[in-house]
Amino acid sequence: MRANVLKALALGVLVAGCGSAPDAVGGGDRYEVHGVDEGDMLKLRGGPGTGFDVYVGLPNGTVVRVNECTQTGGTRWCEVSLDRARGLTGWASWAYLREL
Repeated sequence: MRANVLKALALGVLVAGCGSAPDAVGGGDRYEVHGVDEGDMLKLRGGPGTGFDVYVGLPNGTVVRVNECTQTGGTRWCEVSLDRARGLTGWASWAYLREL
């Protein structure tokens, strides 16, 4: 009985974790930058973390394609490609991406 309860709890955690966060989406699902403070931009970085170089700032409304995501510390980072500049790829915090 206890094993079944633990399995049910584990399944619940897995299902909850699959919510709206893009995992290794592979298909390049489209998202837009959303929720960045006025006058600020989402930083597109060279890797999944704040210790990586900033390539460019992305304002709210910028459309990107999510290639893959990974958890680093307490932040979920996604490798994205700009929709209008497909050659430009970098990492951005998932917290500021909204699915289109």
